Amino acid sequence: MEKVRTNKKDTRTKQEKKNDKYYYASQWSLIGRKFKKHKLAMVSTYILLFFYIVTIFGNFVAPQGTEQYDGRYVNCAPTKVHMFHEGKFVGPFVYGLKMERNPETYMLMFAENEEEIYRIRFFAQGEEGSEYKILGLIPCNLHLFVPEEGGKLFLFGTDNMGRDLFSRVIHGAKISLFIPIVGMLLTLILGLFMGSLAGYFGGWIDTVIQRLVEVVRSFPQVPLWMALSAAIPKTLKPAQVFMLMTLILSLISWPDLSRVVRSKFISVKKEDYIMAAQISGASVASVIIRHMIPSFISYIIVNMTMAIPNLIIGETTLSFLGLGLRSPATSWGVLLQETNKLETIMFYGWKLIPMLFVFLTVLAFNFMGDGLRDAADPYK
Repeated sequence: MEKVRTNKKDTRTKQEKKNDKYYYASQWSLIGRKFKKHKLAMVSTYILLFFYIVTIFGNFVAPQGTEQYDGRYVNCAPTKVHMFHEGKFVGPFVYGLKMERNPETYMLMFAENEEEIYRIRFFAQGEEGSEYKILGLIPCNLHLFVPEEGGKLFLFGTDNMGRDLFSRVIHGAKISLFIPIVGMLLTLILGLFMGSLAGYFGGWIDTVIQRLVEVVRSFPQVPLWMALSAAIPKTLKPAQVFMLMTLILSLISWPDLSRVVRSKFISVKKEDYIMAAQISGASVASVIIRHMIPSFISYIIVNMTMAIPNLIIGETTLSFLGLGLRSPATSWGVLLQETNKLETIMFYGWKLIPMLFVFLTVLAFNFMGDGLRDAADPYK
């Protein structure tokens, strides 16, 4: 006899289907759903993604190179971008610049020369000195926007050497945004290694590690940064200083994570599935990596997200004090070195713009960390 095929209809309601998706969802899916509901954390995530994308393509976005400057435009205020000239639409352009003396302070300043118009070109070749290499291999001089030949466009003004501050902020982000990421990874490795040893084995190993943690934590943070940074020879290249600063920040930041990992290991190692893995003959490394660490991996991610702002502030502080990166290297902290004089704040306020990027980045990481913490909390 031929079998009669019957199409069974799904009689479940939309709410029941939604409940099934929720009950059978993985832990990461649940965390993702809760995180998306945190509007402030999502906005912060988009801001950080935008910053990192711009930083990755920084050579293309910045109209000037890292070593490019013009001594004729020292301490020039931000230039205005105009769309209309004498009531007629021209498109984005800037006026020429001429030097005048301020009638109140008698200081030399730059004013717009409305007789000269320089249109802003997009996806155009930059000036000599703004060349760069794509992936370090392919020579290129294409930029997102540059003024016509003879024009000057300083969106954030210039510094005391005539360098475009907007370009320097973008180039400085390569260090100020990526040092914390590298430092966080090193902190993660050190913190997990030391914390897992202390929590899993206990005994004299735990005692030694905890005393080491207390010694590191007993030093005031900023003086310790200063002492370690002062040991960096001034003759080193910027890339070498970059690596040493990353190592310094990591060596100081690991104790907090190691204590958290230790407490988690102590609470987890007596669970039934851990004891079953040990009885079945699994190695110590296998038990730790495959069973114990994944049980609180969401907390580790949150902890590391919250630690990145501290590393950003650490790099900025060291560079601001002149103990970290030094010119010709560029970071947000290096750019803020010029603002340690009252004269700069009074007359050249635009040089404080890098501080706004530090503030916004740290705030965005904190809000994103709050969102991840709430999403990873099983009791919320």
